[in-house]
Amino acid sequence: MIDQMQKLLREEQVSDDEKKNYCDKEMSEMEDKNKKLEKRVSDLTKFIDETEEAIVTYDEELKSLAEGIKSLDKSVAEATTNRKEENKEYKATMASNTAAKELLKMAKNRLNKFYNPKQAAALQQSAPALVQVSSHMRRSETDAQTDAIADGAPRPPKETIGAYAKKGGESAGVIGMVDTLIADLDKEMTEMTVEEKDTQADYEKYITDSAAKRAADSKSIEEKESAKAAGEEALGKAKLEKKGTAKEAYAVAMSLRDLHLECDWLVTNYDTRKKARTGEIDALKKAHTVLSGADFALLQTATHAKRRTSPLLLGHHH
Repeated sequence: MIDQMQKLLREEQVSDDEKKNYCDKEMSEMEDKNKKLEKRVSDLTKFIDETEEAIVTYDEELKSLAEGIKSLDKSVAEATTNRKEENKEYKATMASNTAAKELLKMAKNRLNKFYNPKQAAALQQSAPALVQVSSHMRRSETDAQTDAIADGAPRPPKETIGAYAKKGGESAGVIGMVDTLIADLDKEMTEMTVEEKDTQADYEKYITDSAAKRAADSKSIEEKESAKAAGEEALGKAKLEKKGTAKEAYAVAMSLRDLHLECDWLVTNYDTRKKARTGEIDALKKAHTVLSGADFALLQTATHAKRRTSPLLLGHHH
């Protein structure tokens, strides 16, 4: 009976040892797996949040770029319209000033014919390209004087010495005024030409810069749309993975809970149980030894008594 009790205790200890090893191994693996799954869920949650923020940012940037391109196109169209109007005005003003300049030259020629007929004839012969007068406007000196009178000019006095002096003074003042007007027109036309050239250069540079910016913004839109699409795809995959991982983590957590319910008592009391069981086995060993010694002593006493009471046994012994 004592041997059977010792055997039972040893078997129980072996069972506890195996159970504890199983619990330690399973709980360690289960806890590691649970930690990895929880970390993966946390990482996916962070990635999803960041990706969603990035997609919102892409939407805002794409909207801003699209509005910028629309505004740029509008500005370019307005600048082109203004440039055409400015150029049209420039050409009209230049044509008007050119016509006015020609009229002033014609007036100067006619004034010269009136005040200095000889000088006018000489100028016409030396520089015919500067004074172009149509055939129907070519008249004699008398016709010119008649036209001058019709235009409100005073009838020339008789050519006396005083009249010549007065005529020369008037000619210098009037013709000088015409020359001043012609010079002012020349200056204005020169300034306008320079300004038109500069304005056209600025416009062309603006158009070139705008085209470059539009191309860059269009490329940026393509890149951001591509990045947004990739982000949306990654976001969808991450959400699916998170859902599956969270489900797996929950299952592992439930298994770990059940494992704790199964193992915690044994793991907590293992050392105490082993120590108590070892003590029981030692006590049984001692009891077995004691009982074994008593049996041997009783056996020896019974044998000795039989020998003393039975001569046959003694004779048989010999």
